[in-house]
Amino acid sequence: MILSMTSFARREQDTAFGSLRWELRSVNHRYLDVSMRMPEDLRGLELKVREKVAERLKRGKVECGLRFQAADQEREFAIDHELVKRLSKGLSDVSHLLNNPAQVSPLEVLRWPRVMQVEELDMAPLYEAALALLDEALDDMIDSRAREGEKLKAMIAQRCDTIDELVVRVNERLPDLRQALRQKMEDRLGELKEQLDPGRLEQELALLAQKMDVDEEVDRLSAHVQEVRHILERDEPVGRRLDFLMQELNREANTLASKSIDAEVTRVSVDLKVLIEQIREQVQNIE
Repeated sequence: MILSMTSFARREQDTAFGSLRWELRSVNHRYLDVSMRMPEDLRGLELKVREKVAERLKRGKVECGLRFQAADQEREFAIDHELVKRLSKGLSDVSHLLNNPAQVSPLEVLRWPRVMQVEELDMAPLYEAALALLDEALDDMIDSRAREGEKLKAMIAQRCDTIDELVVRVNERLPDLRQALRQKMEDRLGELKEQLDPGRLEQELALLAQKMDVDEEVDRLSAHVQEVRHILERDEPVGRRLDFLMQELNREANTLASKSIDAEVTRVSVDLKVLIEQIREQVQNIE
């Protein structure tokens, strides 16, 4: 299954602790690169989030954003009376040393570290809810990647069909090109046979024909296109394999153009390079 690396997903849920919302975005990237934005209270989830994303996605620059709006909850608190007594004594001692000291309000005392002990929330259920919601968001993202991947697959397959058609045109043209080359060289041989050794000229003709022979390039173009189709049916990440094949296809198209002695073959070479570049651009988005 072909998966695109470009996608977006959002999932929201109201819990007893408050509302959770995940927003996932991904774009193409050579490897898997995960970045996160989440509240400090939920930073403990970071490692689990990375593990979950790595289990489901293999490539792409993925941004994971978590928002949490806490619900209003009554929480018990207690005052450390012993600490308040020590603070009071300390304030009294300081007051005797100062001239006309300012009066300290009870609220200032309550703000002192550890004077007021607030009941800590059990974060485990909230963590579980956030991770479960992340799984749902990842499901949506993968579905989105798959839908986009099917479009990319169809586009690539269509261009592969066009490449095959161009290769057929070259194959149909080759016999005429060989005959035209032979006739041209025979005409030259007729003009030069009295001046040069005929055996040497035949040897030069064979070498020239070998340099201009494009059978191997045409065969490799067909083989690479066949391999592209085979890879598109694999149920695994195939982006890097396809990217490598685009390089190979482009190399054969360049060689075909460099060996061309015919305007039609040159035009076909240019069309091939355009098609290969179009495929390559889309392959960059495939996982």
